[in-house]
This record gives sequence, C-alpha cells and structure tokens, in this order.
Amino acid sequence: MISSGDMTETTTPGQTGAGIERLFAAGAHFAQVKSRRHPSMRAYVLGAKGSVEIFDLVKTDEQLIAAKNVMSALARDGKTVMIVGGKREASDAVRAMGKRIAQPFVAGRWLGGTISNFSEIKKRIDRLADLSAKRESGELGKIYTKLERIHIDREIDRLEERLEGIKTLSRKPDAMIIVDTKHDAHATKEAKQAGIPVIAVMSSDCDIKDAAYPIVTNDASRAAITLMLNELADAFEAGQKA
Repeated sequence: MISSGDMTETTTPGQTGAGIERLFAAGAHFAQVKSRRHPSMRAYVLGAKGSVEIFDLVKTDEQLIAAKNVMSALARDGKTVMIVGGKREASDAVRAMGKRIAQPFVAGRWLGGTISNFSEIKKRIDRLADLSAKRESGELGKIYTKLERIHIDREIDRLEERLEGIKTLSRKPDAMIIVDTKHDAHATKEAKQAGIPVIAVMSSDCDIKDAAYPIVTNDASRAAITLMLNELADAFEAGQKA
C-alpha cells in the first residue's frame, strides 16, 4: 500500500480546481497497484504513476460532499453513527472523531456480533457499567474479598479494552462509517446484513457495492483518512446546530 509520503508527483492532469488541492496535498489520489484493483473501481481511476494507479479526485470530492450531506441529515435527525477503523493508519483518527462528535467507535479489533448479536454485546456493556459503578461507589469492597476484587478489576479492564468506544451504545447504530471495508470485512458484512447504510473511506482494492456512500481515496494514508473523517465530523456538527 502506498501513502502520500512514499512518492512525490506533480499534479496529474485534471486534478486541479476548487476543493481538489486539499485532497491532493493529503495524498488522497494514490490508489493500489493495478493488480489489486477490484473490478468495481475502474471508473474511479484516472491514470497511473508507475505501477500505482491514481484516483480521479473530482469524483472523490463529489463523493465526500454527498457523504457530508448525509452526515448533516443524520445529525439533524438525532441518529447514531458508529465509526469503524481498526487498522493502524485509521485507529487514531477514528477514536478522535468518535470522541469529538460523541458517537460510538471501534478503533481496534472488531468484536464479532457487535451488530448481528447486539443483545449479547449489550449484556457485556451493561455488565461493565454495573461493575464500574459499584467499584466507583465502593460497593465492591463491601461485598467481595480482596482476591475477588482483583479478579473483578481484571474483568473490568478486559471489558474496557474490548468495548472502549461502544460503552454508551444502547441500540444498533443508524449508520456506520467504515475506513477500509476490505480490512474491516466483518463489520461491513454485519452492517449489510442488518441493512445499516455504510459511508466508506475505501481504496481501489475494495468493492464499491459494500458502501451506500463510498468515498474512494487512499485508505493507507493517515493524512487522507484524517482529512475525510474531520470533514465528516464538521458536517455532523453543522447538522447538530441546524
């Protein structure tokens, strides 16, 4: 995978104009090598630089605008949006966006059944909330021995790690943002099975049909991912104020 820091290049013809420069500066134009391109992505490739294909950023910008409009509408309607991106290039930006707009997020390994078996996940969330509240109030010290409290503390730590960004999730999300639908294929599959619309930050090795609102870009670049998620967050906050 290629990030913006791995290559230098002058602007590809057609990659100029209002709104495009910020994408180009973040390295959003770098796709995968041709051999890794999913057939559904052909229409979004403008050309190539060596073995690496180049995205048409005009189309990327149009997709981003459409996704931002969706985010604004979701916020206006008080909907819940889950942000997912467990790979290292995405996790920090996913966590930052979730905390910024106070929405659930998964910035690590996807916990199987988060959507498809939510009733079980909800039991774990409730268990964590109950144990944490009892520890905070000092109730655990009145009920359990010191050794038992050590085991409970370890259980709380495990649950905190696994449920980090979804501790406040009370029901299935209304929409999801997924960074790299191929990498987080399980999350993508569960969203599709549940009929949850997906806004996807996705590269050329992904299937465009996995997203209701695709944003075709370099999903191996921290800068590109951060740019996309920040603008989606901006749109969500604007919708909340509307």
